[in-house]
Amino acid sequence: MFLLPHLLKRFVDKGRLVVIDEKGTQHSFGSGKDGPSVTMRLHDGKLDRELFLNPELVMAEAYMDGRLTFESGSTVYDFLYLFSINRKGLAAHPVQQAMRRSWRALKRWHQANALGKAAKNAQSHYDNPPEFYRLWLDSQMIYSCAYFPTPEASLEEAQQAKLRHIAAKLQLRPGMRVAEIGSGWGALAIYLAKLGAHVTAINVATEQLAESKKRAAEAGVLDRITFFERDYRELTGTYDRVVSVGMMEHVGVNHFDDYFDTVKRLLVPGGYAMIHAIGRMSPPGSTAPFIRKYIFPGGYVPAMSEVFASLERTNMWVGDCEMLRLHYYWTIRHWRLNFEAKRPEVVAMMGERFARMWEFYLVAVELGFLNGSNMVYQLLLANERDAVPVIRDFITDDERALARAEDLPAAAGTV
Repeated sequence: MFLLPHLLKRFVDKGRLVVIDEKGTQHSFGSGKDGPSVTMRLHDGKLDRELFLNPELVMAEAYMDGRLTFESGSTVYDFLYLFSINRKGLAAHPVQQAMRRSWRALKRWHQANALGKAAKNAQSHYDNPPEFYRLWLDSQMIYSCAYFPTPEASLEEAQQAKLRHIAAKLQLRPGMRVAEIGSGWGALAIYLAKLGAHVTAINVATEQLAESKKRAAEAGVLDRITFFERDYRELTGTYDRVVSVGMMEHVGVNHFDDYFDTVKRLLVPGGYAMIHAIGRMSPPGSTAPFIRKYIFPGGYVPAMSEVFASLERTNMWVGDCEMLRLHYYWTIRHWRLNFEAKRPEVVAMMGERFARMWEFYLVAVELGFLNGSNMVYQLLLANERDAVPVIRDFITDDERALARAEDLPAAAGTV
């Protein structure tokens, strides 16, 4: 092993990484302080060069294929935690700096989500069988960041609090027309319909739409929800409110203006929109190669400077901005632990390689929200300066009222 040690000596500072090469020779890196000790075995001599050139992609693929394993009680979580606390050392390596420059140069090509292609990209992730997601999501199958009244809240409590928080921000009144861009498994549309709204919900994932219709019928609100398999750019009509949760991450930097122009076009005078999405507190970057290739092709988590620059170009007022910094970490931790508990069922349903891919993904994004630059933001957007109330008390007031109506505890700060 020749090339990989050159990278790992500069990369691993906190904690310790022991690498056993294909000949059985051990190589140790790191101080052993302020981090975990991880033992990793390489079963293929080619991994020395492959990991040196593109560690973020090859590490995941080698784990998925069994060419790389962990020993002495170490797990993929331990390794990715070690990776997350030493990330700056990796990014400082000259070869990795060159790789990142190339990714940034190509990001507009990677994220060219034209009509049709955007749907295929989304379907590659969301059109897994509903039974797979049912294994590890909450009972409403909400696959987006929850809203935790306290870190100790259950996933069920936090997802219900998220629905309540969004509905409070929307100031819904019976009879309002709501457009939902990216409707997931239908939980938010059902919640809003129960409050008396008439919801037009669009999605490009066929499996999700079918499950959503079934759930809406079971909840007795299918007559107040219209589900369409449609790209956001094809949605027509005007609405009192527009809501979009976990959708902007799939738009791509080329299409931010298209996205916000669509929101702008859909709103009636005096209406406003609520956008909930993942962002980064760091400058503009690119999508990590493993996520781009296997998890969210065409996806991108924008810097807030990119979001607000697009809003400036599309001439929309930001009536409110809230940053949920650790809420997605807590959410994904629940998902990851649920997934681990159901791993045998996942393997039986989807296969070992798929299970390893999702295991790697869930751990990586969980730690990205703990030790990386990711967070979630919620924006209230309007065409007019005063469409959104100028004092935030209305959110608290409506959350209290919704919590009383649900006979559930109110979110933190509302009691």
